[in-house]
Amino acid sequence: MPIIRHTNSPDAVWTRRPDHEVYDFDKIELTPRPDAKGCYANLIKLPPKKAGFPYHYHTINEECFFILNGRGLLRTPEGEQEVAAGDSIFFPTGETGAHQLTNLSETEPLLYLDFDTFHYPEVCFYPDTQKVGIFGENMKQVYYLKDQTKY
Repeated sequence: MPIIRHTNSPDAVWTRRPDHEVYDFDKIELTPRPDAKGCYANLIKLPPKKAGFPYHYHTINEECFFILNGRGLLRTPEGEQEVAAGDSIFFPTGETGAHQLTNLSETEPLLYLDFDTFHYPEVCFYPDTQKVGIFGENMKQVYYLKDQTKY
C-alpha cells in the first residue's frame, strides 16, 4: 500500500535536527525510515544563513537535491556556486560527491527535496574536521580519523 504524506497540510509535522548547535534544519520524512528499504526522501527547510550538515561525503549512499524555493551556496570539491529553485544536484559516492549546502538568505528559508539511496552500514567522511561517521540500524558513531588503530 502506498504511503501518502500531505506535506502541504497545515497539520504537517516538521521535525528539527536536535543534535547539533551549528547546523540546523527542519524536515518532513517523505519515506519513513522503518518503511524505506533502498530509497529515502525528505523535505528539508534550512533557516536563513544556516547549513544543515558539515561538508561531507558518503561511501555507500548517493544523494540528489532538488531546490524548491530560495537560494543556496553549494560547496563541492570543484568550489562554491549558487543554486536556486529548479536546480537539481546529484552527489555520487566518494570524495567527488563531497558537498555542503548553505542558505544564502538573511530572512527566508531554503526549501529542497533530498532523495537518497538508503543502505546500512553507511560511512561518511568529514574532510574539514578529519572525522568519520559510521551509521547503521540503531547506531550513530563519529570519530576523529587520528584515533584509528591497527585493530
